[in-house]
Amino acid sequence: MAELPRMSFEKPALPATGIVVVLAGDGAAFGPFGRALDEAAGGSLGRAAQAADFKGKSKSFVDIYAPTGLTVDRVLIAGLGDPAKLTDAEWSALGGAVCARLADSAELATVLIERPDGEEVGPDAAAAFACGAKLGAYRFDKYKSRRSDDDTPKRAPRRIIIATADPRRAKKAFAVLDAVSDGTLLARDLVNEPANVLGPQEFAARAKELAALGVDVTVLTEKDMARRGMNALLAVGQGSERGSRLVVMRWNGAGKGSKKKPVVFVGKGVVFDTGGISIKPAAGMEDMKGDMAGAACVVGLMHALAARKAKVDAVGVIGIVENMPDGKAQRPGDIVTSMSKQTIEVINTDAEGRLVLADVLTYVQKEFKPAFIVDLATLTGAIIVALGHHYAGLFSNDDELAARLTAAGEATGERVWRMPLAREYDKLIDSKFADMKNTGGRWAGSITAAQFLQRFIQEGVAWAHLDIAGTAMESPQTDTNKSWASGFGVRLLDRLVADHYEG
Repeated sequence: MAELPRMSFEKPALPATGIVVVLAGDGAAFGPFGRALDEAAGGSLGRAAQAADFKGKSKSFVDIYAPTGLTVDRVLIAGLGDPAKLTDAEWSALGGAVCARLADSAELATVLIERPDGEEVGPDAAAAFACGAKLGAYRFDKYKSRRSDDDTPKRAPRRIIIATADPRRAKKAFAVLDAVSDGTLLARDLVNEPANVLGPQEFAARAKELAALGVDVTVLTEKDMARRGMNALLAVGQGSERGSRLVVMRWNGAGKGSKKKPVVFVGKGVVFDTGGISIKPAAGMEDMKGDMAGAACVVGLMHALAARKAKVDAVGVIGIVENMPDGKAQRPGDIVTSMSKQTIEVINTDAEGRLVLADVLTYVQKEFKPAFIVDLATLTGAIIVALGHHYAGLFSNDDELAARLTAAGEATGERVWRMPLAREYDKLIDSKFADMKNTGGRWAGSITAAQFLQRFIQEGVAWAHLDIAGTAMESPQTDTNKSWASGFGVRLLDRLVADHYEG
């Protein structure tokens, strides 16, 4: 992966080397240090902005190279928009946009975080800016050995100094956000890896590395799962030469004596999905290396919670399988008995993720008696038809949990949209031969998939399902993500925990 910039926080001062980023409002209005810089440059910064018809619009830019009267190499004027209306998510997006503009230009960049009206920019905003710059600098290029000039990824500055009024508090705030950023980047790494490198066993090994942060990690083999009756999950992987795994990650951050129920997160981890006997079309099948993005998010989330020492007891469980068409693979028409003892008629072997989740959901309820369960899965193409690539689908049996997830999504920019659950849809997965079938047909595909999962949720257990097929991979690039894999869900769920379940 491309080298990420090192972030540091200092008191504002006029730098002598490298690049200086000056934030400006309408009419190239600078803050105190920006004005001092402009004065030292004989007013050339303001004149350059006026000549470029700079209006101060957010993420608009003016470049001045080798500015007169200054010893720095370059001044970048960055539009701030209305600073009074900027959310932390927008500060983060601005950081990503600035980092992209700085690519391949210098070893050192200093960003003057200040408002043109002289009001102090809070430490959380400065930290969010730095976090956005780091996320935006991520590139997955580890397998590129030779590059032309056209495909060489642009490298961010090796060091970015955030010059802010309260560097100590900004650094403290950034330490928390940085842990979450690292979790997001871990999720991106996992999703971007090719399936020949990241099989079930290798994925489990990567999850076990969380032990270094104090996470208790247990890996169940196929024999372990067979003893527990997890036949739905095992049926998905039986056509692969690579054995399936279940990984249980526990972070006990609430402290000894806590009697609170743990919060539980479940992820679908299909490391590659051919569709099985119901094989997918060849076009685009290479993207199915990302069908484990839900599991990647859970691993990234557990990293974030442990790294920032979240005061919560959290459990992350991922079912890792490979769906391949082999002589031993399950067939359309097969009937399997899940861990819950409910039977499932397999209509389409490409509707496999719900079989994996069915057993994992049963397992976590039996083992952990959760405060709530949130599962994440790249479950259906139907959710992309409904919502495109900008929102994940949210299905829930609990209004409070759904509202909290929606609010966390708005705060982080990882947005979710609630979809319906209803008996009318549930009837579509009734089977003539078993308790249910694994697909309800062409219509309302994401809803019937969620209805399937709900059949494995015990009465009284708060549950939410996030269908992230449109947001976790090949989603539109943003200021904070230039990667095929987005790491969607880590920041969303960390915010959910931080706002409502710690302490």
